[in-house]
Amino acid sequence: MIAFVSGTVAALAPDTAVVEVGGVGMAVLCTPTTLSGLRLGEQARLATSLVVREDSLTLYGFADDDERQVFELLQTASGVGPRLAQAMLAVHSPDALRRAVATGDEKALTAVPGIGKKGAQKLLLELKDRLGDPVGTGGGRAAPAAAAPPAWSEQLHAALVGLGYAPREAETAVAAVAPDAEAVLAGGGTPQVGQLLRTALQSLNRAR
Repeated sequence: MIAFVSGTVAALAPDTAVVEVGGVGMAVLCTPTTLSGLRLGEQARLATSLVVREDSLTLYGFADDDERQVFELLQTASGVGPRLAQAMLAVHSPDALRRAVATGDEKALTAVPGIGKKGAQKLLLELKDRLGDPVGTGGGRAAPAAAAPPAWSEQLHAALVGLGYAPREAETAVAAVAPDAEAVLAGGGTPQVGQLLRTALQSLNRAR
């Protein structure tokens, strides 16, 4: 098992980071929130989970060990593969998922692309005694310490398309969160793509 990778960020894509480790570029699939905290040419450390298939070896990366643990626990539920588990962590923080399961929050799970009402009900039953209790006090994922790039809208659009939304749906969601981003800019701050992504996903869920 590859527990983590640590090195210089050599490349970034909507769903992948390439981290140079000992002269080798390791391609790691990450959530948009995790990617938004990485910067080209800077050092990074990602907790990882290696998924082995007959025809592939895929490395998934996470901001911390807790996120990786939840990713692996989610896959113990029937019908949940690594892609769906990663999509769940793209929408919700580990504690938010624990809270949703503990309180039977069906709506929180259906906010994840690919999970319908029946699927959410099944997951709530299967995961009830597996994820444990929330470990933090906050309800949301902490914003990345590093600033998001100026082209926040392009990164957000790419992240939504990567989660399975149609380009037009992604454009609508980006427009919906634009006032929030502009307010941050007006205050002298930098929009955080991870926070904007959660707001965009909420707006898309309400529009269904």
